[in-house]
Amino acid sequence: MRKKTFAAAALLAVASLTLSACGSGSGDSGDPIAVVSEEAGAQKAGTVLDNPFEKPDLVLTDTDGKKYDLREETAGKPTLIYFGYTHCPDVCPLTMNNLAVAKKQLPREQQDELRIVFVTTDPERDTSAALGTWLKGIDPQVVGLTGDFATIQAGARTLGISIDPPRKDDNGKTVSDHGTQVIAFSPKTDGGYVLYGEDATVDDYTKDLPKIIKGENP
Repeated sequence: MRKKTFAAAALLAVASLTLSACGSGSGDSGDPIAVVSEEAGAQKAGTVLDNPFEKPDLVLTDTDGKKYDLREETAGKPTLIYFGYTHCPDVCPLTMNNLAVAKKQLPREQQDELRIVFVTTDPERDTSAALGTWLKGIDPQVVGLTGDFATIQAGARTLGISIDPPRKDDNGKTVSDHGTQVIAFSPKTDGGYVLYGEDATVDDYTKDLPKIIKGENP
């Protein structure tokens, strides 16, 4: 983990500028956090924020079709949040599989304690059932959430993550443009204090998760 910290407000400003068009073939990496990392000369994917994000006040629907209050359900739990969609052919499944593989390196007790939350950016196609099927092949313990797009978009915005409504690309394929950050929330404060870009690897998460579980700086 890098030693230098960055103000959350500064990251928020940069994050609001670019998006990742998963599967759009645009060639745009779209990772605003990687840009910040390069400018800082950092060597690792995670950034410890000196001003943590507040956990979004999101009430959505889980893979069982039940109401899921994000703040209530994850209070006091180490939590990782990622916004993406199941039809994404690249960044989203890679990110979620990286998290799942790293999670499996933890002792069983810590695996059960950790909350990994996947919030869809394409709720029209990503129904509760669709999310459940997709996540089952990655890690059945991952919480999948869907709901009203405007609600999801507003919640992501509070974390500096930009999301545009799904659109048709030049080939007629529906794609979702969204920020690719993973944000880790402390079990001690419930604040989002560590931020990862899409360049984060299994090794990055494997090294950092034991400390995140304890609410420590990686």
